[in-house]
Amino acid sequence: MTTPTPSTAPRAARLTPPSTLRSKSQTVLREAGIGVALVLLVGVFALHSPIFLTTGNITNIFTQISINVILAVGMTFVILIGGIDLSVGSVMAFCAVVAGTVLKLEGLDVGMAISLALLASIAVGAVCGLANGWISAFWAIPSFIVTLGMLNIARGAALQWTQARSIYEFPDAFNNFGSATVLGVPAIFLVALALVAIGWFVLNRTVFGRLIYAIGNNEEAVRLAGHNVRAYRIAAFVICGAAVGVGAVIYMTRLTIASPISGIGFELNAIAAVIIGGTSLSGGRGSIVGTLLGACIIGVLANGLILIGMSDFLRQMVTGFVIILAVVLDVYRARLTRGAA
Repeated sequence: MTTPTPSTAPRAARLTPPSTLRSKSQTVLREAGIGVALVLLVGVFALHSPIFLTTGNITNIFTQISINVILAVGMTFVILIGGIDLSVGSVMAFCAVVAGTVLKLEGLDVGMAISLALLASIAVGAVCGLANGWISAFWAIPSFIVTLGMLNIARGAALQWTQARSIYEFPDAFNNFGSATVLGVPAIFLVALALVAIGWFVLNRTVFGRLIYAIGNNEEAVRLAGHNVRAYRIAAFVICGAAVGVGAVIYMTRLTIASPISGIGFELNAIAAVIIGGTSLSGGRGSIVGTLLGACIIGVLANGLILIGMSDFLRQMVTGFVIILAVVLDVYRARLTRGAA
């Protein structure tokens, strides 16, 4: 009996569909392009401002983008399934005032109070995300509408919780974390990088992550394959809400207060970071690394324009133009991809 001759192709190549290889190569090229754009932007501002590349200013940029990176990591999961979350800024304020209340409880030692505040903030954010995802998935309501409603609910809840007052006088150990550094790198930026690493692992090394991409590409195919699409959609919003909870606590360490009016407009910055980072608004394409680079571009742009003396009004116009350009490029890339297929 003749023994079949094994294929000379590497096993990984035989098991990996060509479409998957093509998608991975497109992601790498997209991230490389965003990285080049970031480097060019840094170069332009370095030429126009002598203090742009100083250690102090670089540290300042890392500090400024940390909250946006945290929120954008969660937003990436939602946009990858073809959704959107407009409530993250308001939910962050609600999480903050709940966490601030826990921090002010009497009879708890500092470590316990901080731990419970963090858990409470994450829980509140996750519950808000659960509500967004559940209503959107089970009633087939566009997430744009659902999260727009949650934006008002969470903001109103934050104001009602505190009677429109800020909560302050937190423990020094808590407040000091917001300005702490590790080997010259802001501690809060390291937290943001840790969430980026976790998000990257989930999306690229787990079945859950592959299904998130698959739902964004072809939801019906995932459903016909026997997977509970609703559960994965809800999970994406829960992850986004939990990330908001983390961001709320980190933001509190920076401000040293919990304000019910904090986070206004933060949802737009998070969405902008994700879109500039190459994630498609229609879902199914994008990466956490791209999101990080997108947040860096927004941070570098804002910081650099301030250093060269541009007014607030013009800076808003430039940032808006960059966002529109990113969306146009995304549509153009999608058309090229369909044409190549």
